[in-house]
This record gives sequence, structure tokens and C-alpha cells, in this order.
Amino acid sequence: QVALVESGGGSVQAGGSLRLSCATSEFTLDNYAIGWFRQAPGKEREGVSCIRNNDDSTYYADSVKGRFTISRDNAKYTVNLQMNSLKPEDTAFYYCAAAVLCPSEDYDYWGLGTQVTVSS
Repeated sequence: QVALVESGGGSVQAGGSLRLSCATSEFTLDNYAIGWFRQAPGKEREGVSCIRNNDDSTYYADSVKGRFTISRDNAKYTVNLQMNSLKPEDTAFYYCAAAVLCPSEDYDYWGLGTQVTVSS
């Protein structure tokens, strides 16, 4: 069974930083790409970033390029999303998910999410 647990959300002022973590298992990291998504009230879900399991190559949405960095910690079985230069429009509920492909429209497993709030 694939389990994903997010942590690290919170409130920060614009320009600040947060680091989200997605805790999972060795099996999941070996067999699935891990992606981060976000959804703000009244808006569609947006794919933010993902990292492939075979070569650690990454994908970023244009809205976060240059500000967010995704990485895998194989020793801790986590995928981290370092978010810098945060903007109020980054406010959303953030989820991590596992899929065969990165990027993908079809993620198989989801965490419960964590809230990120950026104030101006």
C-alpha cells in the first residue's frame, strides 16, 4: 500500500520561505514519481512540480519556476518542496501524490494535504 503524508505547511509573509515534506516509503520512491499539487478555494487543482523516480529529473509549473525546488531524500524516504520568494497567490492547500509518470494527469495515490498561507 502506498501512503503519503505531507508536513511543513503554515503561514508566512510574502517573500518568505517554507519547506514542505512528503513522507512515504522506500517502495514508493523506487516505483513512483512524486508530484506536488495545490488547490486554492474556487480554483482548479494545479500541478506544481514533480520528480521522476528513475533519474530524479524534475518538472515545474511556469508559475513556480525559479522559486520552488523539489528534491528526494532517499535516506528519509521523503520528497521535499522548498518554496522561496512566496507570493500571496501561492496560498493553497498543497498535496503530494504518486504516479507512474511525471508530469501526469493521472496520479494513483494522494496524501491528505497541508495548508500554505502567504500574506501580503
